[in-house]
Amino acid sequence: MNIILCGFMGCGKTTISKQLHELLSDKFSVVDTDLLIEKKLNMKIKDIFKEKGEDFFRQAEYEVCKELSKNDNQIISTGGGALTFERNAEVLKKNGIIIFLDASFETVCERIGNDSSRPLFKDKTSAKKLYDSRKSIYSAVCDFKTDADEDVYTVSQEILKKINV
Repeated sequence: MNIILCGFMGCGKTTISKQLHELLSDKFSVVDTDLLIEKKLNMKIKDIFKEKGEDFFRQAEYEVCKELSKNDNQIISTGGGALTFERNAEVLKKNGIIIFLDASFETVCERIGNDSSRPLFKDKTSAKKLYDSRKSIYSAVCDFKTDADEDVYTVSQEILKKINV
């Protein structure tokens, strides 16, 4: 069984995955789908989009999701758009519990700040539209959601209670 974290950029997927890893006494490994794609393709995500296009990236993302679903005891931090594609959610759900880290847009903005590695966040109006469009998708694919405006430890504890690990 895997623990799959989804949510908008800045919701805390990476931070929560590390905290869960600590709390589970290293019984689960931590995997970030975006980092895995970058490693496999030896390119940064922004460069993959720029040079190869979104369709190429989404296919690579799907292949990574299929690969990860074959393993157990992973905390999988998904890219912000990964679970907006039904095929990724379906393949990951076969061997995992999907948890939506539901952070408010205000919290996301505070956490991201002026991070230049987040090009989708340069225009706050467009980012808010994307946030709104994805929120309902995350809610639909998840097994449960948690309030990711809370501190890391509280969110992690809530997740552990719900999944009974």
